[in-house]
Amino acid sequence: MTGLTQSGLAWYGLRACTSQDRVVSVVQQSRRCLEFTVDQPKISADVLLSAMEQAIDPMVVIDEHNCIIFFNPAAEKIWGLSREEVMGQNVDCLVPVPDRVQHNEFIDRNRATGIGRIVGTSREVEFQRANGEHVTGELSISRVQLTDTSKIYYIAVMKDVTEQSRQRKILILQNDVLQALASDQTIREVGDLLCRRVDRFVPDAMAALILIDRARHLQVLASPGMPTRFRTALDSIVITDEQLAALGQDPAATNAVVWSSYQSVARSLGLERCCSSPIISRTGQVMGIFAVYMRGGDTAREWPERVVSTCVPFCALAIEQNETRLHIAKLSNFDRLTGLLNRTSLHNIIDRLIMRGGDSRFSLFMVDIDRFRDINDALGHVNADRFLIEIGRRIRSQVHDDCIVSRSGGDEFIIVIPDCTHEKAEQFAEKLINAIGKPLQVGENTLSISCCVGICTFPENGPDSETLLSLADVAAHQAKEDGRGVYRFAGHEKNQVAQERLMLGSALRDALAKGLLNLHYQPQVETMTGGLYGVEALSRWHHPKLGNIYPSRFIAVAEETGQIEAIGRWSLQEACQQMVKWDKAGMHVPTVSVNLSAVHFRNRALPEFIANLLAHHNLTPDRLTVEITESVMMDGSGDTEDVLHAIRKLEVGLSMDDFGTGYSSLSRLTRLPLSEIKIDRSFINDFEHDANAQAVTMAVIGIGSRLGLTVVTEGVETVQQHRLLEKLHCDVMQGYLFAKPLPPAELENWFRTGQERGSFITPAAGKQGPAGAGVQS
Repeated sequence: MTGLTQSGLAWYGLRACTSQDRVVSVVQQSRRCLEFTVDQPKISADVLLSAMEQAIDPMVVIDEHNCIIFFNPAAEKIWGLSREEVMGQNVDCLVPVPDRVQHNEFIDRNRATGIGRIVGTSREVEFQRANGEHVTGELSISRVQLTDTSKIYYIAVMKDVTEQSRQRKILILQNDVLQALASDQTIREVGDLLCRRVDRFVPDAMAALILIDRARHLQVLASPGMPTRFRTALDSIVITDEQLAALGQDPAATNAVVWSSYQSVARSLGLERCCSSPIISRTGQVMGIFAVYMRGGDTAREWPERVVSTCVPFCALAIEQNETRLHIAKLSNFDRLTGLLNRTSLHNIIDRLIMRGGDSRFSLFMVDIDRFRDINDALGHVNADRFLIEIGRRIRSQVHDDCIVSRSGGDEFIIVIPDCTHEKAEQFAEKLINAIGKPLQVGENTLSISCCVGICTFPENGPDSETLLSLADVAAHQAKEDGRGVYRFAGHEKNQVAQERLMLGSALRDALAKGLLNLHYQPQVETMTGGLYGVEALSRWHHPKLGNIYPSRFIAVAEETGQIEAIGRWSLQEACQQMVKWDKAGMHVPTVSVNLSAVHFRNRALPEFIANLLAHHNLTPDRLTVEITESVMMDGSGDTEDVLHAIRKLEVGLSMDDFGTGYSSLSRLTRLPLSEIKIDRSFINDFEHDANAQAVTMAVIGIGSRLGLTVVTEGVETVQQHRLLEKLHCDVMQGYLFAKPLPPAELENWFRTGQERGSFITPAAGKQGPAGAGVQS
């Protein structure tokens, strides 16, 4: 009756028997504890005692000395004791031994003071039958003081609720484990939870979750109560083929493994019995064993076996969930073909090495297999995969355990070696090239292999993983250009330009993300009227460390690194936003020109992007002009021409920039939907003194006029150039004579000054400076 004394519950008696009348008197004064109703207080003793004897629930009555004076057959059954064994005995003969010490004190205190929640309520108690079997009962107690006397008796009624209690424990167990599985706990945490719950639910028990690994070793994953000596014994067991087959077919075979093998050790630790079951996956694979080891004299197996059968499905679910997680982790961190780390996990590891700080040093080797594409085409994908697996094995054979090996894609392998000096790096590279270069038999083909190796070091060659990998890739390409079977270090003079380009590309990506680019605007002035025709948007980049970087430099890098489209979209958005700001400030700029790269016009979504942008900013199409280069005109793809026509159909201006510097034909010029051509500044440099330049300019102006195109001349810097262009009836001029490219605020001041003067043409001549249109210099 575990917990009875702690609640102040007492209801058994001492060594004194009383007459039947005394028992009847006690019962009559405490009728509420009975399941029958006594209608007449003076009912005969025989009738009342007969009813108590035949009551379904156990009933016990104790007298003023704590003696048992009544013990019905139902009580005999639940305790497993006969009436002769308990009548007249102290009530603590029915109480579990650990609770007997203070038991009589609780009874006497309640008898004297009435203090203690032992009367009028029902509570659940646990105790053992005489045979050791654990029972759960619901106990109700009545306190009775006989009339005209100070003697106090107690009547107890017990209900056997063992099954209800066990069912509730099963539900609690299922709920707790399901919550643990759903909360993403590890398999060890779930196993510990499961075992601790079972240890509480099965008296004198010790649960264990045991896994069977790929080598068929037992591994005690969870068993909080298991002695170290027994855990060590179980961990040393190796399952044979016969035992593994038996586990999958006969559940009883598990006891032969986890009990019979080390029964003597178990018994020396007080373990008497074991209930166990194999844990089998949905595919029929035996993944482990769940066992409950028991101490004490309770030989009943029904409850422990029921608990084990309840736990096994949850164990299988936890193990399969863990295997799924491991598989997902492997897929996300390892190359499926070779089993080596993939590029993502390599980046993470390199970043962790860098974050160590201090004297952290390492060398990074990028291996590029020569002519792998030929091998793939000639032998097929299956044999090519076998080839890559063997290359990965050869690389692993050359490194120590503290080295990192990765396949970053295709035929590219990467090795990271900690604390590797320049001399050691050379020695390793030579050894690696020789190991990979040995002939390889793939199917019926013997292949001669060679590779190139690019090497970079931290911290000399870069501050982060992206830079280091990029520089190693440059060095590997340099090695391939110099010949097969060679290695090259990053940082040599030949690689300097490429390294700077890579570093600039990384900085440009960061600048785009942080909004460090900006647009300047150069005015375009109408030649004949001096009015403002529009402005050309010119991208500018000031790096906090590298200073001002000209468009001619960073636009080329943007095209090589695939960032050019992002810059083009940003330029369009920024220019439209600025137009709206100027409109609100009362400054009317008729149109803004933005130069886009040839890449943009291969994207059929560009016209829709422009249309949505204009609609979003509530701008009419004539407020925007898109500038193209002659390289776009030379692109014969259908996509490019379709995109150009779609843009012009929006009534957005379409301008040919730097006209006359490429190889375009006049026939193609007539087929494109242009609205404007721009004469390159190279024709204007010596315009005043070069008759040929004047003739070409005049011809272009004439062609534009006849085709109905506006002609814009760039690079106008002197009054003489202005006057000659005026005589040739050039439509629009642009250059330092009028203004250099200006930030928006400075352009507003220039505009206000021109408005006050009544013309945007000034007599002052300036010097030519750097220029760049949109995403082109």
